[in-house]
Amino acid sequence: MKQSIQLRLGQHLSMTPQLQQAIKLLQLSSLELQQEIQEVLDSNFMLEEGDEADRFQAADAADTRLVQDATPEPTATLQEQTIEREVQGESSEMPDELPVDTQWDDVYENTLPSGGQGGDDADFDPFAQRSRPETLHDHLIWQLNLARLSARDEAIALVVIDAIDGDGYLRTNCEDLVTTLDDPHLTPEEVTAVIHRVQSFDPAGVGARDLRECLLLQLRQLPELATAPQRDLAIAICEQGFEHLPRKDVAALVRLLAQPEEAIRTALAVIQHLNPRPGTLIADTPAEYVVPDIFVRRTAGVWQVELNPETTPKLRVNADYARLIRRSDQSADSIALKSHLQEARWFIKSLVSRNDTVLRVAAKIVELQQDFLERGEEAMKPLILRDISEALDLHESTVSRVTTQKYMHTPRGTFEFKFFFSSHVNTAAGGECSSTAIRALIRRMIAGEPTRTPLSDSRIAEELADQGINVARRTVAKYREAMGIPPSNERKRLA
Repeated sequence: MKQSIQLRLGQHLSMTPQLQQAIKLLQLSSLELQQEIQEVLDSNFMLEEGDEADRFQAADAADTRLVQDATPEPTATLQEQTIEREVQGESSEMPDELPVDTQWDDVYENTLPSGGQGGDDADFDPFAQRSRPETLHDHLIWQLNLARLSARDEAIALVVIDAIDGDGYLRTNCEDLVTTLDDPHLTPEEVTAVIHRVQSFDPAGVGARDLRECLLLQLRQLPELATAPQRDLAIAICEQGFEHLPRKDVAALVRLLAQPEEAIRTALAVIQHLNPRPGTLIADTPAEYVVPDIFVRRTAGVWQVELNPETTPKLRVNADYARLIRRSDQSADSIALKSHLQEARWFIKSLVSRNDTVLRVAAKIVELQQDFLERGEEAMKPLILRDISEALDLHESTVSRVTTQKYMHTPRGTFEFKFFFSSHVNTAAGGECSSTAIRALIRRMIAGEPTRTPLSDSRIAEELADQGINVARRTVAKYREAMGIPPSNERKRLA
């Protein structure tokens, strides 16, 4: 085939570097945004945080949206006013927009600190000196080092401890442990003896091979003087009537053990205080904190939506550095100043755009979900991303980015934006009911059901139908399992 050169005219969508940066900031959570801002402050000397007076002034002048404002217009913030007031010496040669076929990194070099490479920066990392959280394995190894075991038993104990999972259960049988040790003279009896020694470690119940053994280990380590009668009876229940425990069949236990009903109930209360997952008592899980991006308050009967001023520090261009820029100077220093100035201006504008978009979406969500804020989950309305995008004239992907990892603090608690979006189910009257509201109704029905005759999924579907909500039995089962509620046969209590 003969090669030739052809000229074609076409159209395609491309994103400007400014839009690329705006999208990047929009999808960050509050903690990630703070980290991004700090990195930009460290790399760009043209940017600085406002002083304390600016902070208080910005807090007083923070944007607040009322739920009646369906399509609020962006207002000038302190950041924009400061930029226009202080940046007077910028060069006329700096473009306001870059071509769409360029990337952000093609224009501005990434000078952010790399981190994690050692050197002097590691000394200033507040998380570098944080110790590793203690695990159950570490806790058991520490106790093994204190125990006086022979070298042979210690080797077996190490293999046993390695086979214990995070819940504290030994998930490997003796035969597999013998195979792992690869000792022709080792017998399962020796391994069992070492397992019993490990089961005496803290926490009580660790090293158990099933739930029954876990409960028995904890009961046998209870103080004898304080709970001797109840403990002995609880041990008998776990040994002889363990199959009656899930249903709390007191009548069957009374017949089996020939004990008074009151004594059986007291022993069951002792068993209820045991931990079925003892390994979780040792797991040192770091606390995770949620910083809300939006505060929702009710003032004088009107719901107000405002940004959290702590999530985004007030930024401004350093006026002293901006005055150093000369229009006609094309030296390397002047070009570097112009580049940092333009980058600072674009970053502040992208940050302002992000905050305004988050605020607009939050205000619209509050406007559409006022019934939830006033009456609870049962009043939640069905809502999808398209409803917000059409109301605010935003793209659906933009709304999706805004509602991801963004949190709203309301009088009913702190919720992720996505919590307010749910599918709908048609009602008998021709309306729609949110799946969140249906879950709340199911939870309320189960909470008020009789213990002897709990409601089945079919019965719950019938009661919902009586309220005008047409839900299939399988849908009820799906919602119930999503809420972690067991089926009716497991909720049944015979006494």
